[in-house]
Amino acid sequence: MKKIALSAVCCATMVAGCTTSRPGGYSATLAPPPPVEQIVAPADGAIFSSYSGYAPLHYGQRAARVGDLVTVVLTERTQSSKGTSASSDRQGSFNITPPAIGPFSFDPGNLNSGATGSFSGGGDASQTNSLSGTITVTIAEVMPNGVARIRGEKLMNFSQGEEWVQLAGLIRLADVDADNRIASSRVADAQIAYSGSGHFQRASRPGWLSQFFTMVSPF
Repeated sequence: MKKIALSAVCCATMVAGCTTSRPGGYSATLAPPPPVEQIVAPADGAIFSSYSGYAPLHYGQRAARVGDLVTVVLTERTQSSKGTSASSDRQGSFNITPPAIGPFSFDPGNLNSGATGSFSGGGDASQTNSLSGTITVTIAEVMPNGVARIRGEKLMNFSQGEEWVQLAGLIRLADVDADNRIASSRVADAQIAYSGSGHFQRASRPGWLSQFFTMVSPF
């Protein structure tokens, strides 16, 4: 029974270490289709028809409806550092002065004792991450308070594998500029993922056997 369980753990670790799947839920959101009664334009002989697409002058071409495109400029940069230090010192001694003469006299060096202990330790850690570029996503939901939910992904296929950038979050429609662009720092509840699969991704991770021994090692 133990051998079967150990084999199952090894197989699961090997599969997890060799495969990387692209998360779902970032598909583009398309604009809802028009009602059936509006598909056929009335034959009134007019040159202008709003059924082929129309944006009023006061509205402009700024993204504000479900299915509209918004370009997010990725300007992510995080930097963190942490340091800690500790030290301690402790000393103690025990001395007895016996009588110089008499039956209780003895060499005081046999009872004198002392102890000294000290500890010193420290640690430092730092991490820096940056991500720059652009990704165009779609508006998935527009809320009454002027906030919109966006989501989308960019998939790139290369000869040595594929890479993808996925983004989801909330934006204020008022922050979208005239070119339908917005900085990633203005995206609330942002979920940004940059990953991939292929030869280079596998080479940058430890093998499944190393992962297994790291998982079961008590040290």
